Amino acid sequence: MTGSQHRFASLHDVELATLAATGERRAFGELVRRHGSAVRGLLRRMGAAPAEADDTAQDAFLAAFEGIAEYRGEGAFAGWVKRIAARQYLRRLQRERRLADLAIAAEEGEPVASHPDAAGRIDLDEALKTLTASERLCVTMCYGAGLSHAEAAEALNLPLGTVKSHVKRGLEKLRARLAPPDGALEGRQGNG
Repeated sequence: MTGSQHRFASLHDVELATLAATGERRAFGELVRRHGSAVRGLLRRMGAAPAEADDTAQDAFLAAFEGIAEYRGEGAFAGWVKRIAARQYLRRLQRERRLADLAIAAEEGEPVASHPDAAGRIDLDEALKTLTASERLCVTMCYGAGLSHAEAAEALNLPLGTVKSHVKRGLEKLRARLAPPDGALEGRQGNG
């Protein structure tokens, strides 16, 4: 690691963003290095294919760089850039007219996919695949990207009540899917 790279690695995200706003590209590069995989992970959970997640993340970081002066450090940089990425991904969906197809599939109650783990262990990504497309989008936008229900409703161009319903049903399904089998949680609580 060179001296300047080490200097940037030791700075807080807000300090890096401030430097990036003055034109320091290496400071912004450090932000991309720190948060790139989390942004790509969010996009994958939202349904993006790996290459699409990479492209959308790149677009999101470019938009973040162009608008870095708007970031004031009032919230985590990761949350700010994830919201940008989520909006970028939704714009991609709208451009490709897939959002309409996802809404139709959700109305018909078609699940996106279900792939139980052979060993009986489930991770969040696999559990998210069991949700309908609309449930998955709403849950990942509200809990992965940190958008409020109202912000998600605006981004998806859906009524607020519909977003709330998708989130509620999605969370109920996730809780049921991720719950420990045979009351294992109750046994642990009694020992605490």
